[in-house]
Amino acid sequence: MDIIKAEEKQAEQIVEMSIRAFETDVDVGGAKGAFPPEYDSVEWHKQMAREGHLYLAMVEKDLVGAAIVFPDETGKSVYIGRIFIDSIYHRKGYGIRLMECIEKAFPCAAAFNLDTPSWNKRTNTFYKRLGYRIVKVEDGFVFYQKRKSEPDTILNCT
Repeated sequence: MDIIKAEEKQAEQIVEMSIRAFETDVDVGGAKGAFPPEYDSVEWHKQMAREGHLYLAMVEKDLVGAAIVFPDETGKSVYIGRIFIDSIYHRKGYGIRLMECIEKAFPCAAAFNLDTPSWNKRTNTFYKRLGYRIVKVEDGFVFYQKRKSEPDTILNCT
């Protein structure tokens, strides 16, 4: 898997995938219609691409998922705003590979932060399995952090 920055022209395809991915949340405790903000907005995804926050998860020539990532100005802390894998690729290990790619793409980062809804059994189990630790639970969300002891020297993932 490789991650590459998305271009605005890819937003429609990414949104179609986002919709398919997040529709499966009802299977893991989500209420029908309880989706992340802007998950279905082409304009918002275009904006994320323009600002350099939207990444594509590619396996060879196949787009399997995406991530929205916000490194701080120093590059020492990264907020993972959202990841999603197209539902047709669920349960194949791509989510794990995507998270590994994100962590490797920011070699100077000492901390990765993210949050997920408390009700989502799938994502809470997933992040714990990847070594993320709960830092707080508030307003229906679980906030996680993963700290690295040393910066990576690898700049891309394969």
